[in-house]
Amino acid sequence: MLDIKYIRENLDLVKAAAINKNREVDWEMLLKLDDRRRELIGKAEGLRADRNANTDREKGKQIKQNLKVLEDELREIEEKFNSLMLTVPNVPDASVPIGKDSSGNKEVKRWGKIPQFGFPARDHIALAKDHDLIDFERGAKIGGARAYFLKNEAALLELALMLYTFQKLIAKGYTSLIAPSLVKEFTLVGNGQFPWGRDEVYAIPKDELFLAGTAEVPVTAYFADEVLEEKDLPKKFVAFSPCFRREAGSYGKDTKGVYRLHQFNKIEQVIISTNDMNNSFTLHEELLANAEEILQDLKLPYRVLLMCTGDMGEPQVKKYDIETWMPGRGDFGETMSNSVMGDFQARRLKIRYRSKDGGIKFCHTLNNTAIASPRILIAIFENYQQKDGSIRIPKVLQSLIGKDVIR
Repeated sequence: MLDIKYIRENLDLVKAAAINKNREVDWEMLLKLDDRRRELIGKAEGLRADRNANTDREKGKQIKQNLKVLEDELREIEEKFNSLMLTVPNVPDASVPIGKDSSGNKEVKRWGKIPQFGFPARDHIALAKDHDLIDFERGAKIGGARAYFLKNEAALLELALMLYTFQKLIAKGYTSLIAPSLVKEFTLVGNGQFPWGRDEVYAIPKDELFLAGTAEVPVTAYFADEVLEEKDLPKKFVAFSPCFRREAGSYGKDTKGVYRLHQFNKIEQVIISTNDMNNSFTLHEELLANAEEILQDLKLPYRVLLMCTGDMGEPQVKKYDIETWMPGRGDFGETMSNSVMGDFQARRLKIRYRSKDGGIKFCHTLNNTAIASPRILIAIFENYQQKDGSIRIPKVLQSLIGKDVIR
């Protein structure tokens, strides 16, 4: 959420940001409600002062009645105002390219050599079926479309990837968490998924809970309504959680295989830091470097994209995606997403800290995928396939799997 004072002082900038992020905001109504809200607050404060200064019982009773009428209207106005404020997206950094969709993204880096096979390369679906690694048919029978069973070495590989990534980031000073996937609504409002992405989230109305699509949701809300100390920041977390996504806007896309699923497991990096944009950009690069290092350890070719305004999401100030080479697609496929939010999420979640001079400020928040499975298995199976049909296991995982090849 942006500060209304900032919105008023930078109205052209925030209007342009909404347009560039393909979002509509009723600016006229928002400012009208804010004017009325401030007017009512002033009148209510005046009536409270009169009430405190007045000793006449009858007059005090009338003031109390007038104050109640004002407070009732103020409550209604603030509810409408707050709802509209939630529709205002964050302002992207000046370095972010302006674009309507993914065609506006900018490639900033590549790593690794794309494999050239001396034989017809197969996709992960064929490889998984040959080696009994993923059961798509029984997954669909049990869980419907986009459901699956990981089997045999695939199940071991997923667990090995999670453990390897956990240990790597713990060694870098990140606090390990296993995060809940069942969350309250305020966490999704807080991280900025609501109101825009409500259709993407599975709801459990009876319990007033939702299934989170990423550990970013519960972990970013970890310090909601708390005041931290500057000396304790940044807080760095590496969090595992099962993730659930309806994929409501992707009907007909990637319906085969395990690229786009309703349920998967992921390790997320989350940082809560001070209200210093330069420092946040430094941490943003740190998160990117962590994710790159994991792919380099796995010897998987990838590229880094700087996302444009129309493809970066509403809460982000700046966002990178990492796409890993997937021979079966003949292209790169997204495997990691890396975002810096400024104080946008912290304002919604009321995450603050006491600065060294005693002032209270909103924190900055950042997040990045460390590893997500089974999508990363696509890249491993396809890049490590051999002429005889076998699949080599990445060297860094061999000791955890107990073998070096899947035959």
